[in-house]
Amino acid sequence: MFDRFPLAAEEAELERLGFHLGPLGPHTSRTIMFADLQELLSAVAADAKRTDYAVAIIEENVLGKKTFANRRESLRRLRELYALDPRIPLFRVFLRLWREASAGRRLLALFAALARDPLLRATAAPVARLEPDAEFQRSILIGPLREAAAGRLNDSMIDKVARYTASSWTQAGLLEGRVRKLRRRPYPSPETAAFALWLAAREGYPVRHLLESPWCDLCDVPRPELLHLALQANRLGYIHARAAGDLLMVDTAMADPARSR
Repeated sequence: MFDRFPLAAEEAELERLGFHLGPLGPHTSRTIMFADLQELLSAVAADAKRTDYAVAIIEENVLGKKTFANRRESLRRLRELYALDPRIPLFRVFLRLWREASAGRRLLALFAALARDPLLRATAAPVARLEPDAEFQRSILIGPLREAAAGRLNDSMIDKVARYTASSWTQAGLLEGRVRKLRRRPYPSPETAAFALWLAAREGYPVRHLLESPWCDLCDVPRPELLHLALQANRLGYIHARAAGDLLMVDTAMADPARSR
C-alpha cells in the first residue's frame, strides 16, 4: 500500500497540489491532531485565508494552548499536516468535503495527513492488513518506519514515531483502545469516498482502477458499498460518477471548488 507513491503523476505536480513526498514528516512529534483540527475549523469562517488560521491559533488561542510556544508549534504542525491554505488544491478539496460532511471527518483528516506525511504513509499497509478485531502490535510499524526514514532517525525516534502513528490510526477510527488496541472498521461517507477518489486520480491511477487504489482500500468497505458511496457523492455534487456493472466511470475534477465554479 502506497509502495509506488507517487504512481504516474510528476512529483512537482503532486507537490503543487499539496502532497508532500518526504523524506520525513510531522509524526516525529505529533499525531494527526484531530481534536485540534476540529476545534480550529469550527472556529474560523468557511472562506478563511491562510493568515486567518494563524490569527485564530496564535492571537485568539482557539485551541486553548497554555503558552505562546505551544500555539506556534501547533500552527506549524497543523500546516504541515493539512496545509491550512485555500490556495493549495488538496486543502481546498479537503475543506469543502469537511464542511459538507455529517460523518467521515476522521477519515478525511487521515487521508489529508497521509498525503502530506511519508512517515504516516509508511504505516498504512501494516494497519490496513490487520483483520477486524485483530490485536494491534506497535512492533509491526517499526520495520516500515525504519525503511521510510532511510537512516535519518535513530531507534529511539523510530519507536516514538510508531507511538504517534498508532495514535493517529486510533483517532482515524481504524484502531481502538489505549493500551491494548484492536483493529476496527472506520465509517466512510460519500465525502470520504469522494476525497479518496480525488487523491487517487491526482496520484495517477487510471479511472478504471481508482476503486482499487490504496486511498479507496482505506475506506475498508466491500466494493459494492464503495460504489454506492461514490454514486452518493455524485448525487451530492462532489464528483461526476456513473456505474457500469461493477466498474465506476468517474471524473473527480469538480471536487475542487476552484474548478467547479
